[in-house]
Amino acid sequence: MNLLSRIRTFLHWEKTPTPDVELLPEIYSHLKAFRLPLIFTVLTMMIGTVGYVIIDDFELMDAIYQTGITFTTVGFGEISPVSDAGRIFTITLIIAGFAVFSSAIGIMVSELNNGNIFAILKERRMLYKIARLKNHFVVCYHNDYSVEVTKQLRKNHIPFVVIDPRKEIHEWAQEYKYSTYLQAEPHTEIAMLKAHLSSAKGLISLSDSISDNIAIIASVRLFEKEHELPNAYNVISTAETMGDVEKLKKLGADTVVSPTKLTAKRVSAMAARPDMENLLEEFLYKSDNPLDMEEVLIPRYSWAVLKKLKETHLREMTNTSIIGITKKDGKFMSMPKGDVLITSESKLLIIGTQKDIARAKIIFLKRDKPKELKFV
Repeated sequence: MNLLSRIRTFLHWEKTPTPDVELLPEIYSHLKAFRLPLIFTVLTMMIGTVGYVIIDDFELMDAIYQTGITFTTVGFGEISPVSDAGRIFTITLIIAGFAVFSSAIGIMVSELNNGNIFAILKERRMLYKIARLKNHFVVCYHNDYSVEVTKQLRKNHIPFVVIDPRKEIHEWAQEYKYSTYLQAEPHTEIAMLKAHLSSAKGLISLSDSISDNIAIIASVRLFEKEHELPNAYNVISTAETMGDVEKLKKLGADTVVSPTKLTAKRVSAMAARPDMENLLEEFLYKSDNPLDMEEVLIPRYSWAVLKKLKETHLREMTNTSIIGITKKDGKFMSMPKGDVLITSESKLLIIGTQKDIARAKIIFLKRDKPKELKFV
């Protein structure tokens, strides 16, 4: 570690996150039109320098300087006497310079009219903005579902990136307040690099086409393996039929939501229990609701492993309640009694305020018994 790195570590200075290096060639590929004028410029400078050295015995730096002021048509004059052959060479150099600069200006005007340069600069700024995100969600495809999903993510202060291949994404981003977005095919590796998927918490695929969702899920799981990422992404998708739901789960989706099934359940619940119509919605989705519900994973090293629920005294310490347990094998137990054992890698469904649930998480992450148990 060099001195600068030690100073950064001591002062807790972090380097500004930057886009993946693999994205730079992809960005600069839009500048290919300027390669030919640049090559001609370098060649003309080299030919001019060599020409002045050979024709009029200029010193190297004098030859470079004379070539520069001649090629750019600045015209400061001759820095030393030039022969007739040298003057003819100078005229040729001026014409070549004018031709190169004219072509460069023509290309620049064309690119400006096409909007390519502004698009490059805008995309570059967006990539640097996305590179600063951590634990964000990548939302694939813009539609009515993504509009509502991003609203909820924004309310809960969860960062997100919206990816859609259509040109209208720029207009939709302004209309629906997508602060970070990309115009790209979501299933491609370059899109995942641009979306900074390596630092993301998960991905949400909301395409109306089952084939698009399949391609995205397969690409994400392949991205995980190729980049050897330690934590699997939380992949959420939608599907119309139950057959598609099972298919997407087998391909690697963690959660697959069927709008048709959800609508049917909601309508049947309203018909059977009209008084309970909005209770669940108010509890789960109302922004000013003080209560929250969350699953807390019990790590192997936790002090609570193989302890009975009543022995944790969680309610007395954090004012939260355990209303369900999901075992490691996926079996769910609702309203567990106090004699139920807590096993490693099980998930406790806890209800309480966000602040109290956060305290419960911290307590279960400890290796040793918390000191608060002495006072309960």
